[in-house]
This record gives sequence, structure tokens and C-alpha cells, in this order.
Amino acid sequence: MAEPAQPSVAAHSSHSSSAGRQGHSNVLTSYDPRTGEIVGNYAVMGSGEVNRIVRAGAAAEKWWAELGFAARKRWLLEWKRSIARRASELVELVCEETGKPEADAAIEVMLAVENLDWAARNAARALDRRRLGSTWLTRNQRASVGHLPLGVVGVLGPWNNPVFTPMGSIAYAMAAGNAVVFKPSELTTGVGVWLAESWTRLAPNQPVLQVVTGDSGTSASLCRARVDKIAYAGLDDGAREVISWCAQTMTPVVVERNGKGTMVVHVDARLDEAAEAAVFGAMANAGQNPTGIQRAYVADSVFDSFLELVIDQARKLRPGADRKASYGPMILESQVDVVRKQVRDALARGGKAVVGGMDSIRDPYIEPIVLAEVPEESLAVTGEAIGPVLIVNRVSDIGEAVRRINAVGHGDAVSVFTRDARGVEAVAEQLRVGVVTINSSTAYLGIPALPFGGVGEYGQGHHHGEPGLREFSRTLAIARKRYQAPVNLSTFDRHTRHLRTARTFFRLRHGR
Repeated sequence: MAEPAQPSVAAHSSHSSSAGRQGHSNVLTSYDPRTGEIVGNYAVMGSGEVNRIVRAGAAAEKWWAELGFAARKRWLLEWKRSIARRASELVELVCEETGKPEADAAIEVMLAVENLDWAARNAARALDRRRLGSTWLTRNQRASVGHLPLGVVGVLGPWNNPVFTPMGSIAYAMAAGNAVVFKPSELTTGVGVWLAESWTRLAPNQPVLQVVTGDSGTSASLCRARVDKIAYAGLDDGAREVISWCAQTMTPVVVERNGKGTMVVHVDARLDEAAEAAVFGAMANAGQNPTGIQRAYVADSVFDSFLELVIDQARKLRPGADRKASYGPMILESQVDVVRKQVRDALARGGKAVVGGMDSIRDPYIEPIVLAEVPEESLAVTGEAIGPVLIVNRVSDIGEAVRRINAVGHGDAVSVFTRDARGVEAVAEQLRVGVVTINSSTAYLGIPALPFGGVGEYGQGHHHGEPGLREFSRTLAIARKRYQAPVNLSTFDRHTRHLRTARTFFRLRHGR
């Protein structure tokens, strides 16, 4: 693993920047978005360095895969304990690179460690070889299915949750027996380096987890390095770039987008609980949580009451850099302009700003913004939602809410608030989304066994749970002949009596 490089030229005045000679960047500088102070300087790795690291990972993967599930579990649980013992260091680094309040960073680290623990403890149950049943025609065969490692998995991490989100790929890929090459976001490079170094301290001669640092060129090099799979989390434009790069080498991709989900508030909902969940889901982490809330569709009869509760709660929040701040700054500078554009468009189309407005956007902080009655064709509804903005729209009933959600098609998560918890499960099946929660919003993130993923272009593959483990595995089916079948049809020298017997059994089994 390369040591952080020292800068050779002055850094730009942005959250992260790179500078180089002859048009090629060689230094990446990470900044604290709250203060502009330098957090660290890191090498911008080119294709040669990336390929070398991938080759080292492939060699280490042979050792790692051969250990088996039980031994890998012991290694991963020891790694988990190491991270937990030094969690305060990681929390501080997350705060410096993202500007998050300490409590938010601590929760993120805890959730990441919980996923590492679950993946380590459950990989064998989900992936180990198991026997399968057979039919009367093949009762002389013993069938089994198991899941083997892919090899080397490349993970491209996001900037908004730089520990929790990539750990949803790193931990599951490693538990499945793969080596991992992790490319963190340019804005949170230090976090990625810390995670890789925590593994290196544990196993200095086995680079099962390595980090590559750099910019989008480094990401492209990793995608083209013929790894066995790429896991990407981030913005839509980045996802399309990654898919395009991977298509050149036919490398499969699992994608998690950065947009937010939707809430439905039924007529019988506990409005205080729904309002609290909506505001938290929309505003936590400055609205930069991909599992948060973008819109709330509220039944007409309770719309005004719900909106009053939301307004009251949102007005109590305050962004800032101090410990009492509700949330921190926008981590990615360009997203401030995206929020500005979306809010302006929503207001121009007739939406109402009931909390905040255009004056709430003070780079790098955005105060809470609540918009009501926003037209569905607005950019604030159709666009990628990142920022502390909540849209509250009126619907006639839950059926209209379902139609609107499917029409927008973000395909992430939907939270339904109602006292009829059983009845809403039928509604859930009508939604084209990956996750539906009832009477809670983001709490499902604390359930590592629960898989999640989007639908359509907004989600390819799954993270977490058993599907998350299988995402980084290949299936191997084995059938073994145990004895000579009394009725053998798998030959050109078939006996006429065997065929008559088979037809008789077939009619008795399926024709009655």
C-alpha cells in the first residue's frame, strides 16, 4: 500500500484537488469542508500502480479463499475488534473529511462494524455447499450447490457515508472469500487509507484489502484492470461512467445510487412519529444519506396537520461546525448548486417554501428547506435528491401515492406510516422499489440481514444480507451418480420397458 504523497505544488481552494505536471495529476489533497484546512495529501495512482495492486490482491486471494469459512470468520472478527478498539480515530477522521457531527460519524462507524460482524458470522450458512433434493427420475444422483469467491473485487466508495456504504461491499466480498481493492472518494481518501491500513496491521503479508488513491482516472483504471466485479455507490452520472468503463472488459457491476426515498402518510398514521421520521430522513447528514427521505405523500385529510408538525420540527434544526449543530456542511461542493437549481425550479412551478427557501443556501451550509405542493414534473421531484430539502405533497389516497412513486421511478426505498401494518404489505408489492418499511424510515439500515437494492437503472444487484454475500460469489452446482438407475433414460440404448415404466410413473405423478 502506497504512503500518502507530499504535495509538490499549491493545492486548489476546493474540498479535494489534484495538481500535476504536463496535464497529469500526481497529488490529491483532501480538505475539511467546514474550515478549508488540509486533512491529508495522497498519491494519484495511475493504471500501472493500480494493475500492480490488483495483481497483489489476486495472489493474496488464493490464500484467503483456501482458508475456508471458519478461518476467514476468525480473521474478520479480529479485524472487527481492531476497528472497534480504534473507532474514535476513525470517527474523528470521518468528521474531518465530511464535516459531519461527531454523533453522526460515530453511528456510521457502528453500523459499518455491525455489517462486518454479520457478514463474518453468516457467510458459511449462506454460501457453503448444501445438498439438494432430486426427482424420481434422478434419485440415483446426489446434487449439491455451493458458492465460491469471484477473485478480486473493486469497490468504489462514495463521499457521503465513506465507512458504512463501502463496508456493505468490502465486508461481504471478503467474507465470501474475495480480495478487495478499495478506491475511496477523492473527498474522503483518508478514511479509505485508514481502513486498508487497519487490515494491513492485522495481516501485513496478505494484502486481502488494499486501497488505491486518486481521482476519476484512478477509478477508470480500476474498472479496466480486469477485476472480477466492481461495486459502485454514488451519483447517477458516476454510475453511468463506471458501467461504461466496465463494459470495455465485460466486468460485472453492482450499483447503489445516491438518491433518497419516499414517505407515504396514510389517514390513520401517527402524525407526530411520521413527521419526526420525515424530517430526520430528509435533513440528517445534510440530506446526503442515500436512504433518506426526498418526498412525503400525505393523505389529504391529514395533510395540514402533518405539515404543521414538519414545519415545527424543521425550524428547530441548525447546520454548523460546532457540537450542537444538527448536521454539517454539504460535502460535495457541486451539490450546493444542484440544490439551488432544484429549489428555484420548484418555486417557479408553483411550489411553496414553508420552511426556508433560496436564502437558506449559504455555501457550504444549507439550512432546512421544506417545500409543499411541488408539481411532479419539477426537478426537485424528478432529480437526484441530495441536500436538506423535504417535499410534502398532497394525495387523495394511498393508491395515488403508489402511482406517483412508480411514475417518478427512483426505485430506492419507501416508508409507509399507517396503523394498518398488515394491510400495507399488499400495497408494498405494488411499488417498484427495493425496500419498503412500515412506521419507520432509515432504521432498517441497522438490520445487516436485510438486503436492499434499487430497481431498474437505479439499482443493479443487492447489498447486505444473504443476497449481498451471493453478490460477490459464483455458483457451482455438482451432481454425482451414486448407483445405476433402475430406469435409465440417459442413453441411446434405452430399454422399451424402462420407457413404459417412466411414462406410467409420470402419469401417476402429474396426470391426476
